[in-house]
Order: sequence, then structure tokens, then C-alpha cells
Amino acid sequence: MTKFEVRAATEADLDAIAAVAIATGQVEEWSGSDPAYVTHLLAEGMVMVAESADGVTGFGATRRIGDGPGAVTMLCDLFVDPQVHGQGIGQALLAGLWEPGSPRMTFSSLHAHAVPVYTRAGLDAWWPLLYLGGNVRVLPRPDGWTVTTSAAALEAEWTGIDRTADHRAWAARPGGQPVIARRGTQPLAAGTVSGVGEEYGIAHLALSPAAGDGEAVDAVRAVLAALNPPDGRARVCLPAPHPATRPLLAAGWHVDFMDLFMATSPELLDPRRAVPSSALA
Repeated sequence: MTKFEVRAATEADLDAIAAVAIATGQVEEWSGSDPAYVTHLLAEGMVMVAESADGVTGFGATRRIGDGPGAVTMLCDLFVDPQVHGQGIGQALLAGLWEPGSPRMTFSSLHAHAVPVYTRAGLDAWWPLLYLGGNVRVLPRPDGWTVTTSAAALEAEWTGIDRTADHRAWAARPGGQPVIARRGTQPLAAGTVSGVGEEYGIAHLALSPAAGDGEAVDAVRAVLAALNPPDGRARVCLPAPHPATRPLLAAGWHVDFMDLFMATSPELLDPRRAVPSSALA
């Protein structure tokens, strides 16, 4: 067994964090090893590393989403070097990152062994997030919708069931932009879009309580149409079930892969809440 200690990370740990993420099989640009993202979390959240005599062997990061009794501690990333799995490093990192009794949420597609670690930490509720890829041009463009990629508009107008802090955090990722979609003058969806390579598309899109199933489908179509992706192809991240999933599949889109959303608070499992994944967003 390797002896290790858990401590707060600093910018001097960025290279070691990147090495751990890459050792788990992550693509550096899209894992928590991205320096701009980790720097953002160092300033706005909490990042901790597990260190042994051989150096950093694991790291984790959380953000506090919201204020007051509705606040949630969100686990953004958790990576442990495969050579030291099973030695309690992941559990020790979670103990240092998560406040006792605080509502928590996270995602797991990074590695299957993370699921029992999260379960032992009390996250026993989960539902899938589907990543679908397809051709935007085969989708009908809805009439009467406007789409704006503006952080100022999001801050000023969005009062949906998710929190603007979610969008700010994920829009800080490479190629990320906050987006708000309106039918007429009413904002009915907000989230984050990405414009990087194969990840071009919707990373996160949450609905206003005023949006019905029809608006949910049209909001996805409107945002995709506004992106105008290269070669017409894009990807979306949607919770399952989601009203837009079936129309996309009927239009020939396919499921690339699936994440699991895990939480300690059942009210977070509203299937209308599309939340970003730490694996892609």
C-alpha cells in the first residue's frame, strides 16, 4: 500500500494533474487537466491532490453551485492513477472535497471503477445523460426563435431551474460559450454550446419551468440551427428521458455514449434538467 496525503492543489501542480488525467486515458484537452479550467477551479472552487513519495497520484475538483439552502457541491473531476487504484485515494479525495451533509452531484463515465467510490460517498441516485451525434441540416428549423451567445444576456434574463453558475463554469472550458434561446421575447432555454472539433454542439441546455415538451424539442433545434456546424454535423448532451431525444433519433442521429448523473438529493433528478458532463463539457 502506498502512503499518501491529501492537500490543496496549487498552480505548481498543473503538470502533475495533467499527467494523472492522461494516465487514466483522458484526452488532455477535454479532461480536468486542461490548465485554463483547473486554474478557473483553483480560483472559483476547490482542487485537491493526493501525493505520495512518487509524486501526485490523484486529484479531484469541486465547485459550489448556488447560495443558501439550495446550494449544491458539484464534483467536476476525480482522477486516480491506475497504478494505485484500490488504495483509498479516491475516497480520501472525496472526503476532503465534499462538506459533510452538503447536497452533492457528479457524473461518471470516466472509468467504471468510480461508480462504487461515489456510491460509498452516498451518491445512490442516478440517471443517464446521452450524447447523440448527427446532421443538423436534417432537422426542421423552428419559427419564432432567437438564439444569443451572450454571457450578459444569460446573467440578466435567465431564471430557470438551474443556476447561472453552472453555465459560467462550463462556458469557461475550451470553445465554450453561454447560450440563451427565446421564443418571441420569452427565454425558455439556456446552457452552454461548444465549438471545438468533434465536440461541436450542445454541451448543456436547461429548460425554463414554462417550457413544455414542444418547446424543449424546438429549443434544441433552434440552438443547433444557430450553431451552423462545419459539414452540418454536431453533438448534443441530453438527459434521458428528454423530449428531444426521440425526434433526434428518428432523424437519424445516433447515441455516441452515455454518462451517469449521480446525486444525494432526489429533487436534482428532474429529467428536464440537462446538466453538463465532466467528461466532455
